[in-house]
Amino acid sequence: MSSVINQDISIGSNLKALRLRNKLSQEAVAARLQVMGFIMSREIISQIELGRHNIRVSVLLALKELYHATFDEIFADLSFRINESDIE
Repeated sequence: MSSVINQDISIGSNLKALRLRNKLSQEAVAARLQVMGFIMSREIISQIELGRHNIRVSVLLALKELYHATFDEIFADLSFRINESDIE
């Protein structure tokens, strides 16, 4: 049985909620990511949160650590579509 994540689902709203939970501004997040070696700006953070900018896995892992978050929190409320032909 295989599961497929809808490619158009955005995790941006989850990332925004996690940022706010940690009382961080978009500017602060961008600055911390820059210190970690990422090319980042407040505008890119905003675009990620709005679902208008794709996020690299390396940036996602850095945000996971920065926000003290779990993958379950980052990917909360994502729906999976199960391929009916794979069900026995």
